[in-house]
Amino acid sequence: MTRQELIGNIRKKKSFLCVGLDTEINKIPPHLLREEDPVFEFNRQIIDATIDFAVAYKPNLAFYESLGLKGWISLEKTISYLHMKKDHAFLIADAKRGDIGNTSAQYAKAFFEILDVDAITVAPYMGSDSVQPFLAYPNKWIILLALTSNKGASDFQYIKSGETHLFEQVLKTSSHWGTPDNMMYVVGATQAQQLETIRNIIPEHFLLVPGVGAQGGSLREVVRYGMTKDIGLLVNASRSIIFASSKEDFAEKAREEAEKMQKEMATLMN
Repeated sequence: MTRQELIGNIRKKKSFLCVGLDTEINKIPPHLLREEDPVFEFNRQIIDATIDFAVAYKPNLAFYESLGLKGWISLEKTISYLHMKKDHAFLIADAKRGDIGNTSAQYAKAFFEILDVDAITVAPYMGSDSVQPFLAYPNKWIILLALTSNKGASDFQYIKSGETHLFEQVLKTSSHWGTPDNMMYVVGATQAQQLETIRNIIPEHFLLVPGVGAQGGSLREVVRYGMTKDIGLLVNASRSIIFASSKEDFAEKAREEAEKMQKEMATLMN
């Protein structure tokens, strides 16, 4: 998906919602466990319930890899199902890959050629040669970890060299590796106070913003400091939507939560 296609979809749906498919088998409603593939069936119903309000979906690979081969099959089926709705959804593999060049090239092949996702999250800390193989694919995106929403973010990301934090240096250096047409950044909603600083460094790049919802980040603050003329945001919500109910009405409740976020986003876009 190109940048203009993504922006067009955001404006059409009046939403920049990304639904995180962090499908934890122990949290799936019990009635689905009778299905041949409970994880895929859960994802399918979540997608159908939220596609009117979401512009992106983000399966977190850990929840699939932890189930071994069955998990990979569920992931492939989920991605295939989303491909049927490709004009309506931007597909992110939350894989957090990043290794020496020839290894990254294999990761890029796996996700961009075999699974055919639109974007993959990448850790930048091994430098440019670990990232460049992902940038070789036209109309595909990398999403670099910049400033994350977890408590441990302060362990390294706020270390200073002179007056510059490590996360700021990551942004300054990596912004030359790609362009706003193929590179986004992860910036946690719980770090919204830093968005103004981040926008001064990367004014045009899209930001993938986790942490709104269950982690307590403020959507209004994210929009206030992070939105651009092209919107420039994909705000991810996972648990607050997909696990809004643990009963047979889980898809209906997920739809209600997604619609609630979309309505707030539509208001904030005006």
